[in-house]
Amino acid sequence: MNGRVPLVDMRNMNKRFGGLRAVQHCSIDLYPGEVVGVVGHNGAGKSVFMKMLSGALHRDSGEIRINGQLADIESPRDAQRYGIETVYQTLALADNLNAPSNMFLGREIMTRFNTLDDDAMEAKTREVIQRLNPNFTNIKVPVRNMSGGQRQSVAIARAIFFNAKILIMDEPTAALGPYETKMVTELIRKLCSEGIGIFLISHDLNDVFDLSHRIAVMKNGRNVGMVEVPQVTQDDVLSLIILGHLPDGWTPRNQQAARGPG
Repeated sequence: MNGRVPLVDMRNMNKRFGGLRAVQHCSIDLYPGEVVGVVGHNGAGKSVFMKMLSGALHRDSGEIRINGQLADIESPRDAQRYGIETVYQTLALADNLNAPSNMFLGREIMTRFNTLDDDAMEAKTREVIQRLNPNFTNIKVPVRNMSGGQRQSVAIARAIFFNAKILIMDEPTAALGPYETKMVTELIRKLCSEGIGIFLISHDLNDVFDLSHRIAVMKNGRNVGMVEVPQVTQDDVLSLIILGHLPDGWTPRNQQAARGPG
């Protein structure tokens, strides 16, 4: 993309579970401020592919570069050092704790007396959540009592507070109503405007088309296509998901407009 160095460049990635080749020779890249949708049927390999970037799974072979530099990612802690955070579909939140306690879970701020600095954690939580979602102010209730959109706000705030530049988001709007989905969509767009790159794993093509700049399609462990959203329809992407290739005689959706009349 215009000679820029990608935030993430994964090349020739492979992962096998016994006799199952879950990911085969897959490559993908991601640029600052970009959303790349990662789609495919269940078992296509998209989650395994992304888990190798997050450090949740060890790759058998392949190369990962972050900002053009070779990255050694063997664990989620390694990934965090490279500015990579994952917001899982389950959100990995402790339901009985409030937003500040969740945000700093395992990374608590301590006072000079080695006690929890609750005031500092609350202040920093309010600061980052207000940046994301100014209407979300009731951060002291247990997250079990929050709406789906608010819970997503907490999970995303936790990721970006610790200087994430690369987010992996797994089904971020699953089980959300229209209003909550709109809230999360606005959060994602705001993150992009700040230069954060996002891999969006989703089954919902409406969300993928609404949010993504490019779409990577996985089938049977392989990356069968990387397409730019303005050039394709949902039917084109479904063809890649189901058949592994674009429809016969396919031409880019925007080709006619680019050529102009005549």
